[in-house]
Parts: sequence; structure tokens; C-alpha cells
Amino acid sequence: MTQLSDKTSRTRDFARTAPPLPPRQFARWFWRQLTSMRTALLLLLLLALGAIPGSFIPQTKVDPAAVIRFGRDHQTLTPIFDRLGLFSVFSSPWFSAVYLLLMVSLIGCIVPRSFVYFRALRARPPKAPARFDRLPASTSYETDESPDEVLERAGAMLRRRRWRVDVDTPDADAPETDAVGVVRAEKGFLREAGNLTFHIAAVIVLIAVAMGSLWGYKGSVIVVEGEGFSNTLTQYDDFSAGGLFDPGELTPFSLQLDRFDARFQIGGPQEGQPLEFDAQGTYVPQPGADSQPFDIQVNHPLDIGDSTVFLVGQGYAPVVTVRDGQGEVVFSGPVPFLPEDASYTSTGVIKAPDASPEELGFEGFFLPTAVMDGNIPRSAHPAAANPALALFVYTGDLGLGSGLPQSVFALDKDGLTQVQTADGKPLRLLLQPGQTAKIPGGAGSISFDGVRQFARFEIGHSPGKLLALGAAVLGIAGLLASLFIRPRRAWVRTRRRDGRTLVEVARLDRVSGADLGADVDQLTAELRQQRPEPPPTAAESRKG
Repeated sequence: MTQLSDKTSRTRDFARTAPPLPPRQFARWFWRQLTSMRTALLLLLLLALGAIPGSFIPQTKVDPAAVIRFGRDHQTLTPIFDRLGLFSVFSSPWFSAVYLLLMVSLIGCIVPRSFVYFRALRARPPKAPARFDRLPASTSYETDESPDEVLERAGAMLRRRRWRVDVDTPDADAPETDAVGVVRAEKGFLREAGNLTFHIAAVIVLIAVAMGSLWGYKGSVIVVEGEGFSNTLTQYDDFSAGGLFDPGELTPFSLQLDRFDARFQIGGPQEGQPLEFDAQGTYVPQPGADSQPFDIQVNHPLDIGDSTVFLVGQGYAPVVTVRDGQGEVVFSGPVPFLPEDASYTSTGVIKAPDASPEELGFEGFFLPTAVMDGNIPRSAHPAAANPALALFVYTGDLGLGSGLPQSVFALDKDGLTQVQTADGKPLRLLLQPGQTAKIPGGAGSISFDGVRQFARFEIGHSPGKLLALGAAVLGIAGLLASLFIRPRRAWVRTRRRDGRTLVEVARLDRVSGADLGADVDQLTAELRQQRPEPPPTAAESRKG
């Protein structure tokens, strides 16, 4: 007991006084830890966990309006999420660090394992164990055949089953009891190949995603019925691109939205659910080319050159006419209002900076199917069955002359005054198509002329998507191979004993789960059944 205590004490003292590793040895230790399969799996798990917030929290590059609404509704969480980069998860420094470490770890795992696998491909089946009875499954039997006949038949039978076979024939000069022959066979090399293929495919997917992030781009734009879009940076509502993207590489196409059809569920438990979105029009693939028709639906995009046009949303654009205090038309046309809920209650603003004597601004809601809930109007269905426009009115300086960028979907109220009624309450206009409302104080009027629909298109180019698709298919094939292919080994050994041939058969699987006993019995039965029938004796011939 005293000696054990002294040894434990010395071990603790050594652990406390052990010198730090030199930089070279520490780097080697760190590299081994980073390139271990355990670390790769941990990083893959971290990457999957890190992607979860990007699925539930609105992302700035995907839907900036949703980020703004989230900030308005969750004022406490928004600063925290912003500092953590949760509004741009996939471009945040911490996500990129995990991404790069995972790629390095996978490459560090694959390269040495590939060399080991290539050496295994060139290696021959291993030697037979000295004692078959220590293997999971083995058996033996005696026969009158010579050892050479048994070995030849066993080798041929295993080769037909596509085993890699080596035959060690008995030494002709050795004593009969020491003349041992062995058939060595091995199969299932594609299991490790499938495993390596899966990991290589994972690296290719990571590279393909990186290519899309560096050289790709994605932007969104709202196009109203009867209007068009040209693929230039100034035409996008929001646009994001990789660090190596060149704006001169944008495909110079243009399109015109002629008609948009939207159908929604009427009645039943899924009342108001979208059934079909269909955008139709024409596009010109490049300047000077002939226009071609298009029909874009959800999950059925339009490919133009290197760009792909997706239909990702829909909404309504009330057509209004604004007149100033002198009766002059200072604004006329459709104004997109962005949907806020499932019933397509939509918010938007109307700006008339050329109005006189004061600039006019309007902020409010568009209701596709307006109903009154007490004194509050709301939308009962997303289809435009009873459209209405509810607006608050502002006068003053819209701030457009300051040179600062402004959103077309927000109203800067710093230099504005809200128009009020005679009793001092904010003026609220409620218009239906064909109606006109005058603004108190002779500031002007606004007319609700009709409703058009708009389509929200997402246009992008991801140069690595086909590479990622091919790698994903390759990875699935490799994973299936690594799961269902079993590396196996078999031995058939012969020796002479008491004038007869003793045949020993053994099997070994390098993965668990197989019924080795049944496999050994089957192999033994086939060896014994394939024994050639002895020729009939003279007495048997006479009886026949």
C-alpha cells in the first residue's frame, strides 16, 4: 500500500511539474487533435447547430423587411442577436471559423487514411491464424481427397464469388504431417472506399458552397404588373454578393411582367392558404435579342444565362393619384405594399415630394378583403375581394433632399407633421377603389384608382450548385457503400492426418452483425458437395 501511495504521489508531482511542450511538439499535438475523426464529427455537429438560428431568425440577406419587423417586435433581443451575428448567421465570423476548421479537419482525416487504404489495396490476404477455434466461427471435416484438390476447388469457388484469393500449397519436401496448405481470401474493400468517398464528397460540398459565397450573388426585386426590370445593380431592392464577385458579370437581361395570377383556398380549415402563384410575361436574354415568353411558378424558376429567377412572393400595389393644394398631379401610379400576415394585411408608404405648398407623405395599410371589426378595419382573406386603403397623412419635409438613402417602404417622420382632424385626432383616410379624399387645410387630395398585383423575384447565381449536387449524390452513394458492404476474411487450411485430409474452415468479419456460423456451414457444405463422384466399381457396373 505504501509503495502504491508513493507511486501515485510521484505521478501527481510529475503532472504538476511537467514542462510545457515545445512549439513544434505542441503544433504536432494540435494538428493530430484537429484532424481526428472525433473532432471532425464535433465540428460537423457545431456547424449543424450553428445553422439552426439561420432557419428560425430572419436573415438580413434573405428578408430585410422581416429583420426590421423582428427588431420592432423584440426590442430587447434585437441588440443581443445583432452583436452575435444571428441576423447574418452564414456570413458571421464564428460560423465561418467553424466552417474552415471543419474543412481542414476533414482534409486532415482523408489524406492519411487514403494512403493507408491504397496500401491495403495492394496488400494480399493476411496469413491464417494458428488456431481457428479462437475465431468467431470455424469448423473442420475429413476427406479422402488430396490437399491440392481441396485447395484448388476452394480457391476457384471463392474467386467466382469475387474474393481476393491467395493459395499456399503444401511443401512437397515437408513430412506429411507438417505439409500444410492454406487458402487465404478477403473481400469488402469497397467499404473503406465508400467511407473515404463520403468524406471527400463532404469536402467538395464545402468547397462548392464557398464558391457560391465568393463568386455568387443574390438579390430581390418587386415587379408590378405592367412594369419591368433590368438586371443592373440599381434596379434591385436589396442585393448581396461574394467578395470576389464582379458586377460586370451580371447577365444583361430584362423582363416585363404582364400578368400575375394568385389563387387562395376558400373555406375549410385551410382558409386563405396559397394554392398557386403564376407570373407571366416576356424577357430579353441580352440587348438586341428577340423577346421570349416566360411562365414562372413557385419551384419552377426561369434560367437566363448564368442567372436564375425565382418567384418567392406576391402582394398588392394600390394605384393612387395624389394632387397638391394647387390641383396639380404630383404622383400617380402603383405603390407596392408589403404583406404583414396570412390575410395579406399590407403596409406601405406613398411619397409626393413635388407637392406644393408642402410635401405630402402617406403611411398606412392595404386590406385585400376589408371588413370592419368594430371601428377597426381588417382583412378577412388574402384575395382582393373587397380592397380598401387606410392611410395616415403627413405634411412637411420628406427628407429626400438630404442625400441620405431612404427606404421606399418607410417614412422618415423627423421633418413631418401628422395631419389631424378638427378634434385633434390623427386623420385616417379609408378609401375603396374609385374614391377620392381631400386633405384638410387645402393641402391636396388622394384618389384610390385600383389595384394591381406584384411579384417578388429573387435573382441569383451560385457557381458551385451543380458541383454541390454531384458531390451530394456521390456522398450518399459512398455512405450506402460504407453501411452495407462488409469487410470479410476466410481461410481454408488442409493437412494430412492418419492417411486422410483434415480440412479446416474459418470466417472472420471485421464488423459485427453477420451470422458467421451459417456462412461457415454453407462454405463447408459447398466444398464437400463439389467433391467429384468416385467411378463405379466392377461389381456395381455388372449390377447396372
